[in-house]
Formats: sequence, structure tokens, C-alpha cells
Amino acid sequence: MRPRIRGSLALILIAASPARPADGILAPGAEPQLLQERGAGEGPAWHPELGLLTSGGGSIYRRALDGTVSVYREGAGSNGLAFDRKGRLVICEASGRRVTRLEADGNLTVLADRFDGHRFNQPNDLVLDSRGRIYFSDPCYGDRSGMEMTDAEGRKVEGVYRIDPDGGITRVITHEADRPNGLAISPDGASLFVADNNNDTVGGARKLWRFALREDGGIDPDSRTLVYDWGATRGPDGMKFDVAGRLFVAAGLNRQNPPFETQEEPTAGIYVFSPDGELLEMIPIPRDECTNCAFGGEDFRTLFVTAGGTLWSVRLNEAGRTIWNAR
Repeated sequence: MRPRIRGSLALILIAASPARPADGILAPGAEPQLLQERGAGEGPAWHPELGLLTSGGGSIYRRALDGTVSVYREGAGSNGLAFDRKGRLVICEASGRRVTRLEADGNLTVLADRFDGHRFNQPNDLVLDSRGRIYFSDPCYGDRSGMEMTDAEGRKVEGVYRIDPDGGITRVITHEADRPNGLAISPDGASLFVADNNNDTVGGARKLWRFALREDGGIDPDSRTLVYDWGATRGPDGMKFDVAGRLFVAAGLNRQNPPFETQEEPTAGIYVFSPDGELLEMIPIPRDECTNCAFGGEDFRTLFVTAGGTLWSVRLNEAGRTIWNAR
């Protein structure tokens, strides 16, 4: 029996209503399974030959197709990971304050390390669109004394940026989100979803926003729509779409973390939203914190979930939408 979502969680995009169970999301009898106890703090990315890559302990780990785990790239300082259509690994190097790409020959290309002459904060998560443009978030968690990013008025910026195929870098979001984290682009390419997760500030944002994406790769600021507000618990983090257009969002916290997170019951898990923004299902994950997810496996119907350095999997009925099966 799935837990009921209550308390401060509220659906905003459509008329507020309690979460209702959604038949057919989980495979029959499926429950989250613990796969490994370390090496999976963030950034899951699936490759049909390599298996699953995750960020953990400052390095990138590989879980091969046979289940063996090894260090894939030591000292990467990574967070979000994603493969492009050529099978190259794009890396948000949070500790290095840059976005890089691991080429087929093993060389590392720096795609972005500055904007307007200033170093990025902590590149966190990323998503690629159908044109090969890379969108990445740049929040700052923890010590903020080294922040260089500011707007024209000198205010600090935690933004979202776009890297074009020609190498040009554009700031897409400046102050339209409080502290952007996870990103996702709708299957039709018309919307950018932004996880606004200011989880180390009392009263900070714990919200999921949707923005209309223009043809030129920018957003329409006036289109900002609140999809969901996690209220008193930890907000949204990484997220992915399935082939049915449903959005799977990692969020929540099981134990309280006062004064920041004061939820009355466990909330960590994967929140599944319909294409219209309705909360369909919450898949509980019994570890803190639930940080990200990725689809993989031979049929792309396995959802891998990172939580507190641990890795989980759960079987689904529908396949996830990935670059490997995109049409």
C-alpha cells in the first residue's frame, strides 16, 4: 500500500487534490531494491554498453551490466551526468566549477567554466535538447563566500545556462528561480522544468517550475508555472521523463532536518507527475536524501535512484525516455 501524501505538500498547477494511486506505473509486485551502499550520491546516467554511471565521493563510479562496481573516473568532482547522442559523457563538475565532456578518445574538453568573465558557482545538473544544446543549473550550496556570479545590479546569481553546439554560452534563468537544481525538457521540446531547491534556507523554495521554451533556446519568463510545492520538506532534485510523457522527480526527506526541513512524516522518494502536472504516484525510497534518477536496463524500464550515496532500482511498466530510445 502506497503512503498517502499529506501535510504541507500541495499540487498547484491544476486544482489542488490529494494524490491518487495510478495503476500501471510500477511493474506488478515491484518494490525499490537496494543495489549498492556507496558511490551513488548523484548523477545517474545509463549507457547500453557501459551500464550505469553515478557520482559519489568525488569520483564517477561505474556499475557494469553484470553488476560489478568500479571507479570510472577518479577525482572527477562531479554531480550531474548525461550522455549526448554521440555517446560522450557530459559532466557537471561542481567542485571544479565547470562543465566538461569526456571524449571517445578519453580526453576531457572544457565546455564552460566562465560566464562574462566570472567563474560558475557549482554546476549541478544538466539536460540536453534535441538540437544538442546543453542546459545546466548553477546553484551554490554551503559556503557562499567564493561566489562570483552577479547581475548588472551586483546581486548574486544562481542561474541556468545554455551551451550551444558552437560553444556559445547564454544565461537562460537569472532570478526566475531561487536556487535551480534539477532540469528536464519536455518530450516535445516546448517546456523547461526547473527544480527550485533552496533546502538550506528556512522558508526557501522547494518548488517545481515549468517554463515555456522558445525556438531560440530561451525561456518566456511570463510563462513560469508552479507545478508542485514540497513545503516543509526537502524540495525537488533530479528528474526524468518516460515515453508516456510522465515526469519522475526525486525529492523529499525521511528524517527531519530542523530548522530547514520539518515534515511530519517520511517524504523521500520519486514523485510521478502526469503530462498535465497531476501527481499520480509517490514511490518511497527508505534513505535520505533522494537526489536523482535515471532510466536504464536492456528495455529502459528500470528506474535507478540515487539516495544518500546508495543506489536503488525499481521496475516500471513503461520505458523511460532516453537518448538511446528517443524517436
